[in-house]
Formats: sequence, structure tokens, C-alpha cells
Amino acid sequence: MSEIIFEVREDEVDGGYVATALGHAIATQGDTVEELRKMVRDAVHCHFGDDAPAPMPRIIRLHFVRDEALAV
Repeated sequence: MSEIIFEVREDEVDGGYVATALGHAIATQGDTVEELRKMVRDAVHCHFGDDAPAPMPRIIRLHFVRDEALAV
């Protein structure tokens, strides 16, 4: 695997950001985008540690999703 993709959404209730990996059981959060980046890197390193059956991805891709509701 050469890359892993995280879907990132703003946490409307508590503020900050929540990132969830697509196809893997990895989720993390951060108060700022910079903190989220650090937390995602840490989570990936923990998930694909020494005893992991899959190799460590070389690229982490963050896909920011923003929902917007408009009044009619």
C-alpha cells in the first residue's frame, strides 16, 4: 500500500477536526489542522507498527469534507 486516505470533517459540537481512515479502523481528532496532522501521523504509525500485517503507507492523504446547508 503506497497511501492511506483520511476523511476529515469539522466537529460541529466540540470544535476542531475528526479524521477517519477509509478502509482501516483508524480515527483521531485535533483542535487545529496542524494538530490533526500530527495526530493522524501518530495514529498511522501506531496502526502499522512493528507487528502489523500490512506495510506502512508512504503517503497520508487528508480529504477535507464540508457540509453546508442552505435555506430555501
